[in-house]
Amino acid sequence: MGFDLRQVVAGILTITMFVMLIHMIKRDHFDSIQDNKFPGSTEDVAYENVRIDTTHVRKNIGLWKGDADELKPCWVKPSGDEVEQTEGFVTFSLTNGPEYHISQIADAVLVARSLGATLVVPDIRGSQPGDKRNFEDIYDIDVFTKSMEGVVKVVKDLPSHVTTKTIAAVKVPNRVTEDYIARHVEPIYRSKGNVRLATYFPSINMRKSGKKGDTDSIACLAMYGSLELQPEMHDVVDSMVERLRTLSRKSDGQFIAVDLRVEMLNKKGCQGNDGSEGEKSCFNAQEIAVFLRKIGIDKDTTIYVTQSRWDDSLDSLKDLFPKTYTKESIMPADKKAKFLDSQDSELENVIDFYISTESDVFVPAISGLFYANVAGKRIGGGKTQILVPAEISTSSASASSFLSPYISKKNHFAYSCYC
Repeated sequence: MGFDLRQVVAGILTITMFVMLIHMIKRDHFDSIQDNKFPGSTEDVAYENVRIDTTHVRKNIGLWKGDADELKPCWVKPSGDEVEQTEGFVTFSLTNGPEYHISQIADAVLVARSLGATLVVPDIRGSQPGDKRNFEDIYDIDVFTKSMEGVVKVVKDLPSHVTTKTIAAVKVPNRVTEDYIARHVEPIYRSKGNVRLATYFPSINMRKSGKKGDTDSIACLAMYGSLELQPEMHDVVDSMVERLRTLSRKSDGQFIAVDLRVEMLNKKGCQGNDGSEGEKSCFNAQEIAVFLRKIGIDKDTTIYVTQSRWDDSLDSLKDLFPKTYTKESIMPADKKAKFLDSQDSELENVIDFYISTESDVFVPAISGLFYANVAGKRIGGGKTQILVPAEISTSSASASSFLSPYISKKNHFAYSCYC
């Protein structure tokens, strides 16, 4: 029997192409950890002993899905007729970033309503002395004042006849109760006529209370129905989120936000254990990278990190996830002078907070109020994919095992506000 030379050549080509395809699949699915090393990385050696099972990368199909049913606000706006209006004023400032603003607003509204006082629109104070801005520089003042109609009376500024001598400084704990206000704030208010509030945080407690009442409804409204970004800030956040989705074509426009700030990691005690259970309170970039790969996150996934500007310590994260970005690489060029190059940490924190509420998955590398209040905003938006990192001793694990207890146990205060 004779052989057709063309058939023989075609057979050889077919086998060659098949072998090449096998090598491509092996490289993409099993050798991906070795890909995309950056020159000068100091973390390469550390990865040699890390075993990661990448065969299940596509199994976490539910990773990107939040609640099947969208939640709706279920708080009842209280009537203004229930409280007798008094002549005094409650003033306060928003401080320390948007994660604190949400809680500070709620406490101030609760105090003003309990006292029947007029609430003065707060200014916003940064971390540096003299760093002060108007409320409307970040938030939509019309949305805020409208949301308070029938709850408390709001004015933009103190009347000229009210002097600092007639304003008493009062500290209140976060999630202040009516009983605390009656015992510790009202006597001072009756005596001085006006109070200036400062909220302190004895603990980070955003779990829902055992019973619902008017104070919960007021807190829900203040936390989740009164603060919206002013138009320019809103547009900047939207444009950055859109940019991240454009960079995420291989994952259907989905991206992960990681709250990882080097300056926080470097603080004393941050790398230690948090509480009696021995759980870590912070994770560095290398630990986050290994965690994400072990729970099956694909190497082509786009990751946004809240660190303001690139730090060398982030190289270990980018080694495993080349599409890792900070603000400086995705912010519109015409906005950098105002929102990035000005070294204004307050504006940068606001951007980080709201991008973290919009991402498809949120990973808090740092435990604290940022995590807690981002979680609350995400619950209201149905974006419940919040994964709390951990040290995984095996080569792989299911992402669902690391779902935030706020979500898995539905014990976040936001679940008192949405149903």
